[in-house]
Amino acid sequence: MHILLLEDDIELGEAIKHALEHQSYAVTWLTDGRQGAASLSDTGIDLILLDLGLPGKDGLEVLLEARRAGVKTPILVMTARDATESRIKGLDLGADDYLVKPFDLGELAARIRSLTRRAQGLVDNRVEVGSLVLDLATNGVTFRGEMVTLTRREFAVLRILTERAGRIVRRETLEGSVYGYDTVVDRNAIEVHVHWLRRKLSPEVIHTVRGIGYMMPREPK
Repeated sequence: MHILLLEDDIELGEAIKHALEHQSYAVTWLTDGRQGAASLSDTGIDLILLDLGLPGKDGLEVLLEARRAGVKTPILVMTARDATESRIKGLDLGADDYLVKPFDLGELAARIRSLTRRAQGLVDNRVEVGSLVLDLATNGVTFRGEMVTLTRREFAVLRILTERAGRIVRRETLEGSVYGYDTVVDRNAIEVHVHWLRRKLSPEVIHTVRGIGYMMPREPK
């Protein structure tokens, strides 16, 4: 899952980026409102964390422009502006959730999971495809009733394939969701992760679509 973080506080931005990457999210971090506004329509972004007090362009303006442009990506607003009027304005302009600084990083992660569930129509943190079960809160995986230990990036690859079971996922999409679009990735990085997932689960769990990417069947064996 690829998150766009728009936050100009360096210390906070680093803390958020580190915490989310540790939970298998790919994070692209920008500190300027104008840069952020130019990146909002990127189809590879799954969720946006938006600070309101951005330099270059105010966060509320960025939010307004995004929704007017038809950007449907979930947006969680983070701000030190704790006035009720400010929160109402942000929600009315199209924010999906609102978190007032200072906040606990654990609460931020829970809000992200909640927005993700809502966007995918899930009722809890479990994603099930056949005998494969992912727990998005703990990064736990069970297959055929047995616990499976995965690396952070293996889980990230498996998660996007599971969430899009039955559909082809391009290799470029996987790279962006696992590493972010501002990271130089080895050409065979995704292939290596898929190789280990097949060894730890089953060769039939992930199918290769030559020249395009990968697909997980709706009922992996």
